[in-house]
Amino acid sequence: MVRRWFFAASGVLLAAVAALAFLWPGVLWSLVVLGPLVALGICDVLQKERTVLRNFPVIGHGRYFMEMVRPEIQQYFVESNTNGMPFPREARSLVYQRAKGKLQTLPFGTQHDVYAAGYEWMNHSLAPVPALEQERRLRIGGDACTKPYDASRLNISAMSFGALSGAAILALNGGAKLGGFSHNTGEGGLSRYHLEPGGDLVWQIGTGYFGCRDAAGRFDVARFRENAAHPQVRMIEVKLSQGAKPGHGGILPGVKVTPEIAEARGVPAGRDVISPPSHTAFSSPQGLLEFVARLRELAGGKPVGFKLCIGDKAEFFAIAKAMAATGLLPDFITVDGAEGGTGAAPLEFSNFVGMPMREGLILVHNTLNGIGVRGKVRVIAAGKVVSGFDLFRLIALGADAANSARAMMFALGCIQARRCHANVCPTGVATQDARLAAGLDVPLKARRVARYHDETIRSFHELLGSAGLESPEEIRPHHVLHRLDERTIRRLDELYPHLPANALLGDRAPEEHRAAWNAAEPSRWRAP
Repeated sequence: MVRRWFFAASGVLLAAVAALAFLWPGVLWSLVVLGPLVALGICDVLQKERTVLRNFPVIGHGRYFMEMVRPEIQQYFVESNTNGMPFPREARSLVYQRAKGKLQTLPFGTQHDVYAAGYEWMNHSLAPVPALEQERRLRIGGDACTKPYDASRLNISAMSFGALSGAAILALNGGAKLGGFSHNTGEGGLSRYHLEPGGDLVWQIGTGYFGCRDAAGRFDVARFRENAAHPQVRMIEVKLSQGAKPGHGGILPGVKVTPEIAEARGVPAGRDVISPPSHTAFSSPQGLLEFVARLRELAGGKPVGFKLCIGDKAEFFAIAKAMAATGLLPDFITVDGAEGGTGAAPLEFSNFVGMPMREGLILVHNTLNGIGVRGKVRVIAAGKVVSGFDLFRLIALGADAANSARAMMFALGCIQARRCHANVCPTGVATQDARLAAGLDVPLKARRVARYHDETIRSFHELLGSAGLESPEEIRPHHVLHRLDERTIRRLDELYPHLPANALLGDRAPEEHRAAWNAAEPSRWRAP
């Protein structure tokens, strides 16, 4: 019915304009406006992909326009400072202000409801100490590592070239170079954008073995050795899973495999690239540890670890049992959580798969402590780290350091437009559109990334001093408190009890872990 009325009205309108133009030639200018609208309406009626446009030609575009601008309207006109997701305006503004070196103070008091469930705070001391003036680096590298790395407590988390533009990668690595912290490559391989600025790199190797694969997609020893020899590559990380889409492989369509991306990934340009959901270089927990040891040797003694989002805890227990049985240890473990981000992920995986980071971090910390190796393996937490308090809280839960991805994107200028998957990022960060990426000023953004990092570490040091602590190693779970409801408060060590050393060895596994611990086997991932 609407379509018939549209054609009838369009015909009558055009006939009326033509008649008036015959009498008054100036009316022809109205065709400049009416002509394109009529043409658009005809296209809407004839197309079959969008029912709304077929039924409501021209005016139906208003619906799609509002859907397109809805995130911006939500951010700037609907959200409060504290309720936005994934990151509230307060967190985004903090990063912007620190990155730009602007005023960071908060006027008129907190906007958080300090009596609401979930509110957290840290204990201060009545005898505070001066804040550290220089960051005390964290040494990563166990007994088998001959080239340990002295890392910052806060580093750039994994983001691949392809997911981010070349300009964004240059700025991130340039910031890492200026600030003296590390930059994780993501699983998309080592690109020239990672290497040119000279910042410290953690080379991540995923299931596609990008940058160290043969023509069939298998791990290639010679290519790995060649890339691992770059002096900027300070550590290697084997990616088992990530929080945003654990257990999910991926495909990069051939149209997106540009010559630059093909070079970084070691694949043919213009052809689909498949990342399988699991590794082919090993097939068991013990195989993982043997692979880690092999990579360390091939890399000339550089630290090697792995990254995962915890799923079935029996599978991580199987890795722990393999450590205990073989004596093979990773130099570090990066724990991602279900709240982690990615350029694009299936909704079900992003929303409903994987253990949240806190629970995963506690499990990893407790398990390593339970088999007596916690002091030999560093634990890095990855997931929604923005402020000095975020870093303090993660260390209280058991982390040694933290990786941040989206906060570093904010420092580059990301506005949380949530267009990462569509190649139309308005800030040139998460896109391969050369026109959009050209708007990102690399030297300026590199300085902002470095400044954000330095200001956040300085804030972390001030929190340490306010708690009367002289070193991050002194942070304990009891320094942070959590409100369950208006009257109930718990310390983090009461919410997340820590296992004593060697508590999982022998027959002493606690009741809550006993079934999973007993089912775990170093020779297989899943219990029968």
